[in-house]
Amino acid sequence: MFIRSERLFLRPAWPEDWEELLTAIADEAIVRNLARAPWPYGPDQARDFAARPQDSRRPNFFVSTANNGELIGSVGLGRDDEGRTELGYWIARPHWGNGYAPEAARAVLRLAKTLGHRRLVAGHFVDNPASGRVLAKVGFRPTGRIVNRFSLARGREVESVEYASDLGAASDCDGASANWAAMRAA
Repeated sequence: MFIRSERLFLRPAWPEDWEELLTAIADEAIVRNLARAPWPYGPDQARDFAARPQDSRRPNFFVSTANNGELIGSVGLGRDDEGRTELGYWIARPHWGNGYAPEAARAVLRLAKTLGHRRLVAGHFVDNPASGRVLAKVGFRPTGRIVNRFSLARGREVESVEYASDLGAASDCDGASANWAAMRAA
């Protein structure tokens, strides 16, 4: 599966991408805000992530710039600790502040709706409010729950603010479903 947004190209990871992935993610400021990534993040972790099989109901994508194909992050769907479908993402530090995280998240939200998902959850560690701003921009709302979530990089549980998005209702991800249908047909 491939998705093209205004400035980004989202594509599956390929095993040969591991070195570019390692270059993009090998930053403690990124990894410490992800639940399942260890720190330090090394070649073995990059190889494993790039070779992971895709789940057709919960796909993951590498995020690259449409103009030069540089890998700048990852976005996708997964299962949270309670078995719910969860949105996750990260963007490499040199690309922070350019609106890439909301753009990539919106593209995956449109896909999630097309795949039949009606509700997604997401979260951010309490010391990473920037991620909460991204979630709000794409239509997620706080559920009122703060849960302890294990951070592999930090080696401990960290308080996480929980968000949810009901995709059955009109949201910020609407308006480009025709683009997805066109991309699927291509």
